Amino acid sequence: MAEEKSAAQQAPLLTIDDLDVTFSTDAGEVHAVNDLSIAVSPGEVLAIVGESGSGKSVTARSILGLLPDTAVVDGAVVLAGGSVLTAGPAALRRLRGSDAAMVFQEPSTALNPVYTVGWQIAEGLRAHNPKLGRKELRARAVEAMEKVGIPDAAERYDYYPHQFSGGQKQRIVIAMALALGAKLIVADEPTTALDVTVQAEILDLLRELRDDFDTAIVLITHNMGVVADLADRVAVMYRGDLVETAGVRDLFASPRHEYTRSLLAAVPRLASADIASTTAPATTAPEARVQTAPEAPAEPARPDAAPLVVAEGLEIVYPGGFGKKDFQAVGGVSFDIRPGEVYGLVGESGSGKTTIGRAIAGLTRATGGSLRVFDHEMVGFKERGFRPLRKRIGFVFQDPAASFNPHLSIGECIAEPLAVHRADISAADRRRKVDELLDAVQLPGDYAARYPHELSGGQRQRASLARGISLDPELLVADEPTSALDVSVQARVLDLFRELQERFHYAALFISHDLAVVDMLSDRIGVLYRGELLESGTGPQVLGSPRHDYTRRLIASLPVPDPVEQAARREVARELRAGAR
Repeated sequence: MAEEKSAAQQAPLLTIDDLDVTFSTDAGEVHAVNDLSIAVSPGEVLAIVGESGSGKSVTARSILGLLPDTAVVDGAVVLAGGSVLTAGPAALRRLRGSDAAMVFQEPSTALNPVYTVGWQIAEGLRAHNPKLGRKELRARAVEAMEKVGIPDAAERYDYYPHQFSGGQKQRIVIAMALALGAKLIVADEPTTALDVTVQAEILDLLRELRDDFDTAIVLITHNMGVVADLADRVAVMYRGDLVETAGVRDLFASPRHEYTRSLLAAVPRLASADIASTTAPATTAPEARVQTAPEAPAEPARPDAAPLVVAEGLEIVYPGGFGKKDFQAVGGVSFDIRPGEVYGLVGESGSGKTTIGRAIAGLTRATGGSLRVFDHEMVGFKERGFRPLRKRIGFVFQDPAASFNPHLSIGECIAEPLAVHRADISAADRRRKVDELLDAVQLPGDYAARYPHELSGGQRQRASLARGISLDPELLVADEPTSALDVSVQARVLDLFRELQERFHYAALFISHDLAVVDMLSDRIGVLYRGELLESGTGPQVLGSPRHDYTRRLIASLPVPDPVEQAARREVARELRAGAR
């Protein structure tokens, strides 16, 4: 790590003095950033942390002059000796790409789906170097793709964004930033939706950019483990104010501000595993794909009751179509979910987690083996026979903003399952039920009249939980319900999930790539790898004594909010990834 090195002795690459940003809205002025002053030196990684609405992203966008016309900006932003706030359009175009570049949170929306990734990387080169020929543009773009670790870069230059995984798309966005040799990279939540193993690779890549090219990085994130892993200094923002700034080790060891202490206290920690569990020899490599039986499972809430879900050799195959081979998403998976227990399912993107959850809810067809839900066989099921059972299953989606109908109020969204499955309930009774559900998820009753876009991410996820339990389900499927939430908001939603589960005694399938979250909530845990269930058991069994190299890699790749411990874990994770190649 670049300890607050000689960076402090160099002239700052970026200086922000008394930055003040106010937005004009129909409801009045919104003060987003208040008199912020900060500097970043070459080769330094500055992490800006805080909750949604704290002003992190507004500060980041002001560095590249990307604020909308509704913003009123005072103060100074000086980048590489030039003023950003007073620069005209031509000067800003020259600055963006050569002096500073931005890596956006969601690469799928940052990349144009109708152009190849090579063309999009070359687009910035063309804008700054119009005399470059086609061959040289291609060569430079391929070189940038190789720098960020895209395999077969020369061939994949002509691929489209949808032909890359989420982690590879994030690498391509970083390649776009690298192509022009930007001295400063502003990374806005670059790892939020990534699996822990892919996240570790992206963090290694950013670290190499700092070390090899002396690139400065402004990292916007709510993941304190990522901060501990990558940052040299940390700036903590709260409601537009800079409340604390310190070296990363000092901040984690002795935070001064109460808000910083509350942020660190809200971080979920992996209680069932430590660094030793990742270095102990494993008995089976993931490639062997041997499923282990859950020995000595946690005692279910009703030990005499039959399981609500039983999968035996479950297979789910998606047809290829247009001459392509079929794709097996899930192969030979066996597990059960008992009344009143939370079964956590972890694994990387593409491992089959969401596919299994959707199959349990009848949203995806199981094609082989056996999957019994409430003793109803889901392989080859008929919709008419399963429809009466749907009201016994609740579903909480990863992105409530996308799962809610934007034309319906929050109250109407929550009441929708009642209107579909409980036609005997009057409109007045539905309104009373909605009020009870809003109270259960700790939202004010008047939020029933609001629309989804008027709620914050955490509030929408609470409303999504209310909709999921509106029919008093016996089984709840929660698909990554906290992956995009700030750490403090995530902590409140997880506490709420646990309280509701204890209050209503529903069984739950909790799907996540965050091992710490799953460990905190689950009675038993299953680890998926490319559609195969590698391990299943209690948290201490699976995470405390992992049997498979893949599980060990997952544990080692999870960043922890402790810079000293994280440095040791990073080396272990690198060794495990190198051994898997």
